[in-house]
Amino acid sequence: MAAPVRDVRAYASYAAFCRETVQQYHFLVGRADFGGLGLSVRIVDEDPYTDVGSMVEDVWHRRLKVWASAASSNPHPYLSDSENDMFRAVHDVFGHAASGRGFDRHGEEAAWLKHGNMYSRLARRALTTETRGQNCALNFHYRGARFPEQKAALLPRGFSDPTLPRVAKTVGERAVAC
Repeated sequence: MAAPVRDVRAYASYAAFCRETVQQYHFLVGRADFGGLGLSVRIVDEDPYTDVGSMVEDVWHRRLKVWASAASSNPHPYLSDSENDMFRAVHDVFGHAASGRGFDRHGEEAAWLKHGNMYSRLARRALTTETRGQNCALNFHYRGARFPEQKAALLPRGFSDPTLPRVAKTVGERAVAC
C-alpha cells in the first residue's frame, strides 16, 4: 500500500511487460491459419464474468469479453487503457482459463503462477505487481470492498520468483502470502 504510484525504477520492467503483453495479445487474436489462436476480443463496460466457467466456455468458442479499463475509473500510471485491456485479455486466457481457476484470491495466485511462465524475468516483476500485489491489496487491505489504485512500482524480488518459498507474514491468526 505504501508503494508509490509511479516508481522510475519500475519502468524497464513495465516496458518489457508491455512489449511481451502486446506480443501475447497478437498471438491470442491472430488468425489460426497463421499460427494464432483466433479469439475475438470484445471490450465491455461491465464485468462480463462472475465465474471462470463462463469465461472458459466463451474461450472454447473463440471469443472473450474484457472489462474495459476505461470503465473502472482507475487509470494505470504506465499502461494506456488499450494496453491494460490487452493485459486483461491475455491474463484471463493464459492465466485463469489455462489454469481453470477463478477470480478469488487463490485463483489469482494460480493465474499468476500459470501466466508468469510466459514472461521474461524482467517483465514478470511488473506482472507480479499487477496480479499478486493487487490481489493482496484487494483481499487483505480492502477486504474485497474495492479495487486498489493502479501502481507502476515493483514488489521485492522474492515475490516475483515462483521458485522461492512463498513469503508469508502473520496477519491476525492467519498467514498470508503478502
